[in-house]
Amino acid sequence: MTPERYERIRQTLAMRQPDLTVITDEVYKPHNLAAIARTCDAVGIPKIHHVWPRDRYRLKTAATAGSADWIEVQTHANIETGIKELQDKGIKVVAAHLTDRAIDYRDYDFTQPTALLMGTEREGVSDIASDMADEHLVIPMRGMVQSFNVSVAAAIILNEAHYQRQRAGMYDEQRLPQPWFDRLLFEWCQPKIARLCRESGLSYPTLREDGELADPQGFSDRYNAHKAELAQRKKR
Repeated sequence: MTPERYERIRQTLAMRQPDLTVITDEVYKPHNLAAIARTCDAVGIPKIHHVWPRDRYRLKTAATAGSADWIEVQTHANIETGIKELQDKGIKVVAAHLTDRAIDYRDYDFTQPTALLMGTEREGVSDIASDMADEHLVIPMRGMVQSFNVSVAAAIILNEAHYQRQRAGMYDEQRLPQPWFDRLLFEWCQPKIARLCRESGLSYPTLREDGELADPQGFSDRYNAHKAELAQRKKR
């Protein structure tokens, strides 16, 4: 861990926007999901939501350009529970959806807590999601084709969100709650040890100011003691 990398991690986390996110409703093409995640990382979104009824979805394609390591993904079994969970937290869900009540995406106030809803590649936003959404947004177009690719549309709208939040000074100070900031700081600085801790149910050890473990030997002893205890339990 170089001082430059550690400082970049801290600066990036300090600009994360906990009240800006994306929820995709069964967007199924991996390259689209990867491109959306890449845009989310670029505009400072720490966590995205994905409706995927089969199992937990993981970003795996090369199109993420590494952004999968910096974006958390929460999956939902259906769009109703996904939207309701966000709205219960005070986050407005705005659907990229061409309807009679849709407004120009540039006229929406993205400085308020917002989740951008993107529909599936085939049918777009479902009727249920459309009814539940707090707002519908449209990207004005001048050509014969009246829709963008889902990942392109997300990038256009999120760029406007970035512009509005930057103008409002929302990237100038840390907005992540401190426990969330500290957890991500550890996971980004020490991904291998973070994985060991999660698999073992151990709490994260303390970091030094340079991103390295404050007491590496102490963690090693604790981890080995945990493994020994598990081994003893299997023998009983």
